[in-house]
Amino acid sequence: MVTVHLSVICCLLSVLSVTCASVEEENPEFWRSLAQDTLRSALSRTLNTNVAKNVVLFLGDGMGVTTITAARILKGQLQNRTGEETVMNMDKFPYVGLAKTYSVDFQIADSASTATAYLCGVKTNLNVVGVSAAARNGVCRSQKGNEVTSILKWAKDAGKSVGIVTTTRVQHATPAASYAHSASRTWYSDADLPSAAVTDGCVDIAVQLISNTDIDVIIGGGRKYMTPKGFPDPEYPTHVSAQGQRKDQRNLIDEWLNMKQEKVARYVWNKTDFDAVDPEKTDYLMALFEPGDLRFDVERDTRMDPSIAETTEKAIRILKKNPNGFFLLVEGKQTNKQTSVHHMIHESIQIRSQVDVLIRRIMTVEHRWRCMRRSLLTTLLPGRSS
Repeated sequence: MVTVHLSVICCLLSVLSVTCASVEEENPEFWRSLAQDTLRSALSRTLNTNVAKNVVLFLGDGMGVTTITAARILKGQLQNRTGEETVMNMDKFPYVGLAKTYSVDFQIADSASTATAYLCGVKTNLNVVGVSAAARNGVCRSQKGNEVTSILKWAKDAGKSVGIVTTTRVQHATPAASYAHSASRTWYSDADLPSAAVTDGCVDIAVQLISNTDIDVIIGGGRKYMTPKGFPDPEYPTHVSAQGQRKDQRNLIDEWLNMKQEKVARYVWNKTDFDAVDPEKTDYLMALFEPGDLRFDVERDTRMDPSIAETTEKAIRILKKNPNGFFLLVEGKQTNKQTSVHHMIHESIQIRSQVDVLIRRIMTVEHRWRCMRRSLLTTLLPGRSS
């Protein structure tokens, strides 16, 4: 019975392969010509020795090789092609590499330890951000004296403008590593600090967002970590889970605005107000579109929340006014958080679409944590367009 089933599958795959192949792909010269074109392009490449003025670091969190392959195929199929032959803009980059990802204390890394590695240049322990491996997860006193700074701070110190765009809460591990130092990635607000951390003087990540580095553009989610406990959310006023969480009763959004009184600073929480922001007349922008993480792109309310392409474009238009240049961190987090293949691949396509529309870009593909659960299995050898 097993033999019969396998035979049927093999026959079906064989039929699919034949029916889906284009005529040109059946011609050996097509492939040889394609290879020659690729080689000529590589050999004619001129080494770029210029110093970068602007840096955009794109991060598809959890976007491993299998997810990239699936996204490439789906993008082609959405354009009425078979899919596998699709060439993404990042496929044309002159240099592409793979990085080993692990934390000092674990084989499989998380967003906190890897973000500290690629933003600060220092490998560290699981669940900590902006501190070296001398710090211990959840131990406040261990972070003192073990702080490490990031490329975002280096850029600011060099006179550049800096920004963060993410599809998660702005206090989450990846963006947090660019500005915060915390023995725990989960200390989003003071309500998340254990009593020992409070006693030892540790500060939550939301407070560090507005006090550590003067960040010009902050876009993502995380409103509830910025407002007093019980403070009603403007979008979900009756939702208890969306209410402010700060036990110290501070409104960090208002504090941030007060700190920028000599500049043109805007805070927005919906697409209408976001669209009304004039980049040419705006020095600082904080846009928090959800109480926590943003919605997945395929579920996004386009009337309330802009796409990552829209937020990235506006961030760049604000930052590029600085003659010294800028650094911008752009994170598509939801490729890592969704167990649904449908959601995960569409999130990856959104990252790719945004990379395609920018002239100068850097793409860093973060770790594939929990790879046994999140990897897409292709062992059934599906035919084209499957």
